[in-house]
Amino acid sequence: MTRFDTQAFLNGTPNYVIFNGRVEQQPRMKINTGDRVRIFVGNGGVNLISSFHVIGEIFDTVYPEGAIGSLPFKNVQSTAVLPGGAAIVEFTSEVPGTLVAVDHALARMNKGAWAAIVAEGQPRPDIFQSLSSLAPGGEHE
Repeated sequence: MTRFDTQAFLNGTPNYVIFNGRVEQQPRMKINTGDRVRIFVGNGGVNLISSFHVIGEIFDTVYPEGAIGSLPFKNVQSTAVLPGGAAIVEFTSEVPGTLVAVDHALARMNKGAWAAIVAEGQPRPDIFQSLSSLAPGGEHE
């Protein structure tokens, strides 16, 4: 348990900025490639805006302010989540690997603002191929 730091609160410099109440220790979510993923993002903080992003993905659909009944945004990389606000994001991972959900104020990663999402499925070299799979000299095997 961590003691509440009143001065950090008043200064607007929190000791932790975390997802789901804890610092990442293992992947939070496993998904299958091709599945549609929906993440509900709430910002329970009192004064920091979150720029929510999943490294390696573009959100197919974003409902800003959690307004699922309104017209969504399409093909969004990062979305602003205001203090006390929310957003809903949707995407489909086409290739397997580990995706990292972050508050794109990346300095907050050291304070816990990241979570791993493991996408499982068959490789898709037609979409993505890692550099380690390339032959010496940069040519495909």
